[in-house]
Amino acid sequence: MHRYKRNALCSGLLAALALAGSAQAQNTLEEVVVTATKRAVSLDDFSGGANVLGADALGPGGIENVRDMSVAVPNMSIGDQFGFARVFIRGIGMTSIDIGGEGAVSFLQDGAIIPRPAAQLAGMFDLDQVEVLRGPQGTLYGRGATAGAINLVTAKPGDEFGGFANFTAGNYGLTTFEGAVDLPATPELSFRLATKIEKRDGYGENLFTGADIDDRDAQAYRASIAYQPDANWDANLSLQYYEEDDNNFGFHYFGPSAGSAGGAPFAVLFLGADTVFDVGGSLYDIYSDQEAINQREGYAGTLTLNFELSEAASLRSITSLQGMDRFLRDDLDSTAFDLFGRNDYVEESESFSQEFVLNFSGDSYDLLAGVMYLEEELYGNVLVPLNNVCLLLAPELCGTPTGDFINSGRYEQNGDVDITAYGAFAEITYPLSDTFTVIAGLRYNYEEREGTGFFRFDAAGIDVRTDKSADWDDITPRLTLEYRGDSNSLLYATYTQAFKSGVINTGSLSDPLDPETVDAFEVGYKWNREDGSLSWALAGFYYDYQDLQISFVDATSTVTTINAAEAENYGLELELNAELGGGISVDFFATYLSAEYKEFLNGDYANDFAITDLSGNKLPNAPEYTAKLGINYETSIGSGDLRLRGEAYYQDEVFFTEWNRADAYQDGYGLFNASVDYAFAGGNWMLSLWGRNLADEEVISNNIITAPLYNSVRVGSMLPPRTYGASVMYQF
Repeated sequence: MHRYKRNALCSGLLAALALAGSAQAQNTLEEVVVTATKRAVSLDDFSGGANVLGADALGPGGIENVRDMSVAVPNMSIGDQFGFARVFIRGIGMTSIDIGGEGAVSFLQDGAIIPRPAAQLAGMFDLDQVEVLRGPQGTLYGRGATAGAINLVTAKPGDEFGGFANFTAGNYGLTTFEGAVDLPATPELSFRLATKIEKRDGYGENLFTGADIDDRDAQAYRASIAYQPDANWDANLSLQYYEEDDNNFGFHYFGPSAGSAGGAPFAVLFLGADTVFDVGGSLYDIYSDQEAINQREGYAGTLTLNFELSEAASLRSITSLQGMDRFLRDDLDSTAFDLFGRNDYVEESESFSQEFVLNFSGDSYDLLAGVMYLEEELYGNVLVPLNNVCLLLAPELCGTPTGDFINSGRYEQNGDVDITAYGAFAEITYPLSDTFTVIAGLRYNYEEREGTGFFRFDAAGIDVRTDKSADWDDITPRLTLEYRGDSNSLLYATYTQAFKSGVINTGSLSDPLDPETVDAFEVGYKWNREDGSLSWALAGFYYDYQDLQISFVDATSTVTTINAAEAENYGLELELNAELGGGISVDFFATYLSAEYKEFLNGDYANDFAITDLSGNKLPNAPEYTAKLGINYETSIGSGDLRLRGEAYYQDEVFFTEWNRADAYQDGYGLFNASVDYAFAGGNWMLSLWGRNLADEEVISNNIITAPLYNSVRVGSMLPPRTYGASVMYQF
């Protein structure tokens, strides 16, 4: 019944981040293993920054999506934009908003890459664990892991009938059901069915229409099949479907910027329109004639085959087919006037990937080698109807044929991109002595992108084809030296390079974007007490980035992506977990990060886009300090078990743009979470009461400066306000 209990706990019954950032706290229970390294490696033996968020940290009140992970993982921050989460690790993440742009953190589910950022939120249910590798992973993952990698490990079918059901209710009308059932057919064949259905009212309101904003209506389903005819090979097939129809991540108006004419909306300046603040709203509200829409639908199928070739060799094959459709609508003029402010965004993607990984253990060395192939067909369209332009240009002509002609203009980006990527890697682990081990790896990366499209901007007299193609290749090495003075400690030093593919945007006039590369150095020390009651880890790193990919809106209101010449990141990370006795345990992390541009010239929206030297400015979403302290207390009450948890998290100030101004900024803030969990006698029922952001902090999660076409106003997204609820779980 071990499988059922782990997956029941996955429902969040030890909620509010029971694991809290570092899986080393689990050492008193069981050895924590990370599989994102493409081999099963104990977390304590991994020479790098890594976290494993176990089943008891996942679910309502805990980690439900990528956004919640920033509280649990050191040096991770989350910004959301255009309907998807942008993950930053150690100051590096997704800044490109081009069609086909990708992040710097490789996302995987059961080892299969999830190429589209908007699809990376869908699989976080019925999980065994979430694995996070902090820092560049150029050898193992290649093309898109210049900041790190995240692997979602789904629960596999068990060999006995059983499962769990979890019901959650909370404020803002939250209702959630998550459940799974194992259905063994024969000793060799078993099935698992899992689902998550979630509904929630909005955190805010569209004060013009009365509709909710930032609500949620989502459902996801997964069917898994496990087949093991003998000890020499096994097969696992996972089929997943999801759909989300909500106003989540709707653009919120934050006020004027330092841009042209003070950055106030044109409808305010020329037509006397009201903003959300003029009608008594808050940062969570909007005031718009356009309802925010964020619809996503997708599927994924992954087949994993494991072969034991001999006592020394094993082979794994991972085959994945994925697809996603998305529609997003926002109001960029930030008022209730229908004034050329509607942004309609369509994205469609289909991808196929194949990877083979060989593990071989020789008499004096271990070898890891593999090859991968990825192809993706991507379509994107951005359409902004230029409604009622005549109100600004010639109000007297509105309603006439001439006015209708003026109002018929548009801003449109449209394109198809075909992506083909190859990779091959090898990594050898060789002990130099009883205490020293060297790990050396090398990867070859190749990527080709071909696209067709057009860009139209009637107001600027632009109507051009944007067909283009490009290809890139790179070799990324890794060299690590490990020292183990005893079985409880690890001292390591590592050097690695990583490669992020270039980008072509067939909806833009911009030239193909050069790849982003990084030279990374890291030293660290890990120690754990023999009985697992105390562990700590310290890591220091230095990154030298070249051709960092940056997107911005230029003077013609066109989304443009360029390469910032150089950036430099360095920092320290401390993690500690301790059992204090009497049922009390603590988990803690503290980080320091310096992330700055070394060389970067760019046009300044606040100064008529004059070229400005931004060298020395901080990178977006890169807080200098973060810290987290979690305290747990466990005891028996009556015939059951009680667990109390309190958690405090602090993040330092961040800028959201490279210009480092107060019009795209979030001050330092603290979050407080808590939970009370009670497991009834027998272990079949559990009740959890939880609360997040108990101090009700108003936190901006992303802030962009819109195009001059919209007078460079400030819009963005918010973290959730205070939320609380109760979860009831039954396992069978």
